[in-house]
Amino acid sequence: MSTPAHRARLVLALRSAGITNTGVLSAIEGVPRELFVPETFIDRAYEDTALPIGYGQTLSQPVVVATMIQALELNDSVKLFEVGTGSGYHAAILSYLCRQVYTIERHKPLLAEAQGRFDALGLTNVISMSGDGMMGWPEEAPFDRISVTAAGSEPPQALLDQLKVGGVMVMPVGGQSRLQQLVRFRRTKEGYDSEVMMDVRFVPLLPGVASEIGP
Repeated sequence: MSTPAHRARLVLALRSAGITNTGVLSAIEGVPRELFVPETFIDRAYEDTALPIGYGQTLSQPVVVATMIQALELNDSVKLFEVGTGSGYHAAILSYLCRQVYTIERHKPLLAEAQGRFDALGLTNVISMSGDGMMGWPEEAPFDRISVTAAGSEPPQALLDQLKVGGVMVMPVGGQSRLQQLVRFRRTKEGYDSEVMMDVRFVPLLPGVASEIGP
């Protein structure tokens, strides 16, 4: 199990890696990462490494999570849409930094587990659903921010269309057979600007809702 010292060491490591936003660091320190990993990996919860969470999905390494969240430029008035709930760790951190987090997951068992964690932690500003993240969440659009935790060869047009002018979307771009890059897209009145943040490796962004296969 973790102790405050484990979390403090993680925050120091993230600072050393270039994470400077104090709000992001405070939120990461406040979320017990061991609750979001399978029991067999609890002793590795605070290592800076990606961990499997079942159904072919992974919990990203903390430095990548922190970089993505810092790049979103969050504040407490933001309405955010997350594609890929996974274990719920990313959304839990976002909940400390946004007014409202809408998160979607194509694997129903993962979503059920994540929602249980949100409930246990009392995260009342996280709303989750099972669905096709590539189609966005039209009923709740537009969004101030969009966070995509799976890689595609290009950003889905439906997601770009659901981003407010002036809004920011962070997404890994690239295929499984070539380099992926974490890209920040900013919607302008004329279109979109983009900026590469770092090299990454994510699971692929897939359409539809997954069939309920085992972990």
